[in-house]
Amino acid sequence: PLPDWRDCDPADLKQRITAAGIVGMGGAAFPTVVKLSPPPSKPVSVLILNGVECEPCLTADHRLMLEAPEKIVTGALIIARILGINAVHIGIELNKPDAIETMQRAAKGTGINVQGLRVRYPQGAEKQLIYALTGRRVPTSGLPMDVGAVVQNVGTALAVAEAVLEGKPLYERVTTVTGTPVAAPGNWRFRLGTSYAKALELAGGVRTNPAKIISGGPMMGFAVYSL
Repeated sequence: PLPDWRDCDPADLKQRITAAGIVGMGGAAFPTVVKLSPPPSKPVSVLILNGVECEPCLTADHRLMLEAPEKIVTGALIIARILGINAVHIGIELNKPDAIETMQRAAKGTGINVQGLRVRYPQGAEKQLIYALTGRRVPTSGLPMDVGAVVQNVGTALAVAEAVLEGKPLYERVTTVTGTPVAAPGNWRFRLGTSYAKALELAGGVRTNPAKIISGGPMMGFAVYSL
């Protein structure tokens, strides 16, 4: 069995995250350990978990917050321990009241602030979310670390918790499959490497031939040329 994360030093926790291949689950797939290693010249004072999911039609993060809130909270606490900070915020838009309530219940007694935010696009972007929660303005060409902040997606926090607690590498993710032609729209846990064709098959197939299939959401996604 793995030792309790509370007894581990930050270097050991980062090593587990690196070994599990954890990357940002918000879409950018940026190596998580890089964000957790700020240079001495840019001390971090606040961690923000992104539960906004403002991209239309996507609901994977929403389902994660409803179904695995304790793991998300644990992942946030592990990340905060690595960064050596106590200030942790989780931002969730007000159109997900069930997720706000569930996460507040899971975070009770931890010191984590779960904040409901007015619904507006593109609040899921790092700079906009940092400003909404802290009032700090990231320079146009700057990074969150320039204002002492680190932002992680709620799915990333869950993956961190599973890596540290279970030694689980990143080999799957919850993915939304939706749209008018889809027979059984919903969220599915797919192995990395699953083809679009197989994903559609697992979601019940399509009732009519779709005009196009978009990967990543209608605003920030792109039309795929092959399944």
